[in-house]
Amino acid sequence: MLTVLAVSNYRSLRDLVVPLGRLNLVTGPNGSGKSNLYRALRLLADTAQSRVVPSLAREGGLQSTLWAGPESISRAVRGGDDPVQGTTRKHPVNLRLGFASDEFGYLIDLGLPPSGGSAFALDPEIKRECIWHGTKLRPSTLLVERRGPVVRIHGDDDWSLVSDSLAAFDSMMTQIADPRNAPEMLLLRESIRAWRFYDHFRTDAESPARLPQIGTRTPILGNDGSDLAAAIATRPPALMVLNEPETSLHPDLLPALARLIARVAQNTQVVVVTHAEKLIVPVEKTAGCNSIELEKKFGETSVVGLKALERPEWHWPGR
Repeated sequence: MLTVLAVSNYRSLRDLVVPLGRLNLVTGPNGSGKSNLYRALRLLADTAQSRVVPSLAREGGLQSTLWAGPESISRAVRGGDDPVQGTTRKHPVNLRLGFASDEFGYLIDLGLPPSGGSAFALDPEIKRECIWHGTKLRPSTLLVERRGPVVRIHGDDDWSLVSDSLAAFDSMMTQIADPRNAPEMLLLRESIRAWRFYDHFRTDAESPARLPQIGTRTPILGNDGSDLAAAIATRPPALMVLNEPETSLHPDLLPALARLIARVAQNTQVVVVTHAEKLIVPVEKTAGCNSIELEKKFGETSVVGLKALERPEWHWPGR
């Protein structure tokens, strides 16, 4: 189960670290950053499919997805004396995504390639990747690390080099993982591949969920919902993320959906992104619900009521 989600410099998510539970309800007014948090989770899932760079390209490239404000929000900006606007960068361009779980943690740091006149000069490159054991990244818990094209794995006694020529657009999650040299990476990759995301549920007559399907067990829930009943009954996904499911349902069905979400959360981790009051109220009443209300101040998304000292510990390693 994921315990922490961390995002840095992705759209309005300048420096967001969010605690996660078994059932997570993400709310907030329009424009607060709910969709950005959902997209950040999808980008993390794309690392296990070697699709993170193409996904960023479809969003308009790295420059289109970066936080456009200052690297840090000064006291003058917060006091209203200075406007919120971009300034000269002191640090390298980066977009960083990561999560911690009960067993393993993972992060990825993307940036721009060195200037050299390439036709792909604006395409993002993977600068850094790390996998560690436990909930916190420390030198003693680091299992696998990547710096540019170099990937090292920590063995019983020392580090061993497994690649020094990994392409800048390939994640080590897909190119290096194997059961002999990197079993932890393989286990984590397969766990991420089991995540499922839903932007909407089709309810028309031709929707996959309404059509007859072969009655058999399914190991992984399909994104189109065709094997929804079989997957929930036999092997639910490790993580199910629902983005505004109310957009494809009649309002009278939302209380029933809330009950189904509560039932599914008993066996799998669930993240629900919504602004529908008829869904929010019953889900919030579910035992153990982790309510995450987002707000945007000075162009930056933050969690309402989450104080600095209450924020989960998170460390971004240098390049």
